[in-house]
Amino acid sequence: MALARVEQLNLGLSAGAVAASYAFSTPHFATSLAAGAALEVINLGAIHRGAKRLFDGKMMSGGWVGMLSMRLIILGFAIYFAMRLGAHPIALVIGLSITMPATLIDAWMNRPPIIDPAELPTFLEDFEEEDSYFHDDEDRTGERLVPTGHLLTSRPLDLEDRDPDAPDTSKEADERNR
Repeated sequence: MALARVEQLNLGLSAGAVAASYAFSTPHFATSLAAGAALEVINLGAIHRGAKRLFDGKMMSGGWVGMLSMRLIILGFAIYFAMRLGAHPIALVIGLSITMPATLIDAWMNRPPIIDPAELPTFLEDFEEEDSYFHDDEDRTGERLVPTGHLLTSRPLDLEDRDPDAPDTSKEADERNR
């Protein structure tokens, strides 16, 4: 079973945190941190595999909600038993929380590329015949369809460009919602 990069990062950070706590703190603290880290490593793996199956379309039934609920209940019982066995509470919480930096680091490593502002989509130029834009909708439909990568003009949304005879939809919507 191959681990995802976020799981590998999580294991590395967990091992480093356990080693650092063993070197700089008591063995009880390090053991409690290791217990929390072990619980969250298992939980993160289950979350990652479950999300992958859900987004791949392999788990389309309502069963994923039940699986999530069962996993969280089992995790809660495991934390309760670790505390009953005498785990250090702060170390256990630190161990359970190592997944956050691992997830943030992985998200930063997989961030989308920075786009040059010159390559961003632009608004279309205004139409030459302004009146026909509002009145000849059927004839002008083809001109409003644009190639991929461009945005439609926002002119019809501007308040000063509205047709004065058109009803104010915002007031009508407010009255309907009441």
